[in-house]
Amino acid sequence: MLKDVITLDCIDIDLKGKTKSEIIDEMVDILYKNGKLNDREEYKKEILKREAQSSTGMEEGIAIPHGKTSAVKIPTVAIGISKQGVDYESLDGKPSHLFFMIAAPENSNDSHIELLSKITTLLLEDDIREALLNAKSKEEVLDILMKNAEKDNENSSLNQESNNNDSYQVLAVTACPTGIAHTYMAADALLKKGKELGITIKVETNGSSGVKNELTKDEIKNAKGIIVAADKNVAMDRFAGKNVDIVGVKEAIKNPEQLIKNALNQTAPIYHINSEGGSSDRFAKKPKTGVYKHLMSGVSNMLPFVVGGGILIAFSFMFGINSSNPNDPSYNAFAKLLNDIGSGNAFFLMVPVMAAFIGMSIADRPGFAPAMVGGLISLNSGGGFLGGLIGGFLGGYITLLLKKVFSKLPESLDGIKPVLLYPLFGIFLTGAVMYLFIVDPIATINTGLSNFLKNMGTGNLILLGALLGAMMSTDMGGPINKAAFTFGIAMIASGDYAPHAAVMAGGMVPPLGIALATTIFRNKFTADEKDAGKTCYVMGLSFITEGAIPFAASDPIRVIPSCMIGAAIAGALTMAFRIQLRAPHGGIFVLPIVNNPPLYLLAIVVGSVITAVILGFIKKPVNNN
Repeated sequence: MLKDVITLDCIDIDLKGKTKSEIIDEMVDILYKNGKLNDREEYKKEILKREAQSSTGMEEGIAIPHGKTSAVKIPTVAIGISKQGVDYESLDGKPSHLFFMIAAPENSNDSHIELLSKITTLLLEDDIREALLNAKSKEEVLDILMKNAEKDNENSSLNQESNNNDSYQVLAVTACPTGIAHTYMAADALLKKGKELGITIKVETNGSSGVKNELTKDEIKNAKGIIVAADKNVAMDRFAGKNVDIVGVKEAIKNPEQLIKNALNQTAPIYHINSEGGSSDRFAKKPKTGVYKHLMSGVSNMLPFVVGGGILIAFSFMFGINSSNPNDPSYNAFAKLLNDIGSGNAFFLMVPVMAAFIGMSIADRPGFAPAMVGGLISLNSGGGFLGGLIGGFLGGYITLLLKKVFSKLPESLDGIKPVLLYPLFGIFLTGAVMYLFIVDPIATINTGLSNFLKNMGTGNLILLGALLGAMMSTDMGGPINKAAFTFGIAMIASGDYAPHAAVMAGGMVPPLGIALATTIFRNKFTADEKDAGKTCYVMGLSFITEGAIPFAASDPIRVIPSCMIGAAIAGALTMAFRIQLRAPHGGIFVLPIVNNPPLYLLAIVVGSVITAVILGFIKKPVNNN
């Protein structure tokens, strides 16, 4: 019964918190003070761990933080309303007003999980959200939910009807990391929209209590298309040869109609199993929207060229800095081969590829060619990395504009739009704007920035190194980290190799410092954390900053500042030592090609030790019994 998981004492219609962390604390306190939790801190850790995977802030002013752990005594939903709204890192970037914090015991049965999740699916209705926001009392909030839950139970979408002939037009799989709220909200959104459209649809939920409504072999064979809305791995090999649309779980909540229509029209790519026998699963662990999503699409697709090409270039330097130059006494034919492949080809493609995938993220495939041309124009005209960014966004948004303009043409011309109209006008307009307005100013900026960095005094360089190092450890793989990494790559592309040395040192320190702390201060960490610390050694040495995320998620107040201080010192030292790094990635494995390996290693060790010592002093001892 709904009244078993929502009680008046766990409702607050006037939350005081002004930040995301304050709201989480306030909601956790509601549960703890009313006897719903065994351990407040352990439950909060689970909430923060889920938030680190992706924010539970939805659109339309809703946030649904949730956790399933033994720290929960009684399955409960705490409800809070913030009149002023709070930035909860929601999908649409708007403030969140309605907060539903789900507390599920570790041994929750299926009925508990589905009941908790059903409450959140009610929020898909505009009128229910509006009524809750305008509620004047706790009793009114509870009454609104009770009445609508009873109405929804009469024709629940989650109670799917079987189809005796194993024939559904559309199949879907939903799964979120914890398998509580978003899994079932996405399923309900797809099922409701399918019913509205008159489409037969079956949704498999990969929830915390296991797989429900599992798709059969015959159902998969007979379906027109398949939707996988997931933020964690699900079984994918079974879909080989079918049109599969793979999206984040929130996309199914936000755009169920479009996903269903895509499945019916079979517009998604055919799913293949890779040549090594594994599945080619792609999941957006942190689905992003807007400019950042487009930028990360470009950067992530560019990275193979940067890493592969950059390390080949670095290997060529091991024969001598000028060993690829036929006119230099240190000339080596193999070094020239490495440099030609890395610099002349892989690095040459870096900017155009980045621009192309930014354009494709914005305007789908029609945006690919105009954006790539924009990136290539920048590369050939001195615009470099920054000009390529502009070219990618320019090509994508020009194509979007063309789509709107050409949408007024007769349907009989639809066939020539992607093969003639979009590439012709898109490439021309993007190229014209780049040549006439973009490349010359950007080239001037690039030259000025490069000269500025080269002429900076030691003190200013140290500050820059500290800033870059701190940025690498602030969000450990997030937008701030990526901004510093991208800046370092841009400097390599322009011939300045010092900033990226600070970037890599700053990125290696968090996991290495944490690993050292788990080794030296063993009483400050749980057995699981000490085991994870061993992995952090490998990840830190490999320049994988994300190895520190589980520790940062469970204790952000202590871990993140400790990492930032150590990383900032490491970055500052690399600049003070005038270290230059020509490889964009590789961690300890590219140490031999820096200009002063011992001092670079010293900078990393000093930063890591400082992080470990700070953590060792500020963390509280834990009971490992």
